[in-house]
Amino acid sequence: MFMKSFKTFTVSLVTVMMLCLSFTALANNNDNKQTGVAPATTAEKEMTRLAGDEFYQKVQDGQKGYTTSQSMEHDVLVSHPSEAWYILKEKWMSPLGAIAVLGSLAMVSLAYIIVGPLKLSKPRTGRTIKRWSRVDRALHWSMAFTFLSLAFSGMTLVWGKHFLKPIISTDAWGMIIYGAKQYHNYIGPIFFILLVVVLIKWWRKSIFKKIDLDWCLKLGGMVGKHKGSHPSAEFSNAGEKIIFWMLIFMGIVAAISGFILDFPIFGQGRRDMDVSNLAHMISALILICGFIFHIYIGLFGMEGALEGMVKGEVDETWAKEHHDLWYEEMKAQGKVEDPKV
Repeated sequence: MFMKSFKTFTVSLVTVMMLCLSFTALANNNDNKQTGVAPATTAEKEMTRLAGDEFYQKVQDGQKGYTTSQSMEHDVLVSHPSEAWYILKEKWMSPLGAIAVLGSLAMVSLAYIIVGPLKLSKPRTGRTIKRWSRVDRALHWSMAFTFLSLAFSGMTLVWGKHFLKPIISTDAWGMIIYGAKQYHNYIGPIFFILLVVVLIKWWRKSIFKKIDLDWCLKLGGMVGKHKGSHPSAEFSNAGEKIIFWMLIFMGIVAAISGFILDFPIFGQGRRDMDVSNLAHMISALILICGFIFHIYIGLFGMEGALEGMVKGEVDETWAKEHHDLWYEEMKAQGKVEDPKV
């Protein structure tokens, strides 16, 4: 009863969040259309008034000036390629990223409502199999907390000005955005360390084999005509392997690009920072959208999926139906245990 109420509440909460973000973005767009004033207009007028038309025209054209600083690009105030980066980031990446995240939330919500969770075909036996050690579970939940907190702080930095800033005071907004930026900068390196440990610990369980192709063709037995078919899988099925390698490769891109942005003291120019920012956004969006589906499967999409990572053990029926090859291996080793004994 509690799980049913919790699931209903979660679906409702996701729907409300999507509607709020959509209405706020629409309101901002309407305001811009009505005023017809670009965000930089006031700054441009002030610069022109203080420095003069001729000087400001040179700055806009990207002409080099004179400075006693010997640092890279200090003689160029306005960089044309960086202007292109700004347009790409604000006019394309930001709205498309929001569509991707909200679209992923909408898809899993519809999947739960229309398709429903994948239930066990047979009753539980009460006999359990050890699946994850305490170290494995501690590593998983540390990575989960770190990633989710980075995702929320990152989304606040990108989209907070659209849905949060209009409804709170300027002082509160300043504190929130400053805290999100500092948190993101300092927790990012911890995420990279955990990522390396995850790679070392679990890469052997995530090597693709021929049997994974059949699992993919049947969509894991979760939807369509194959729903409930429970295709064969090892300790990790093809879906889990895809999530693992997506985490590793996209996580490495996000971490390296994040380091470049965090420490701009090793000769990085504006182009390096621009490219790193875009790479960071794209890799982070792929991870966020991928893990929306991963979280959905664990919490709502598959009966018993979360138990292994919470208790460390799974029921014999769950193991037999979702990871039959691993179950046979554990059974041959005599590792199928009865918790009542």
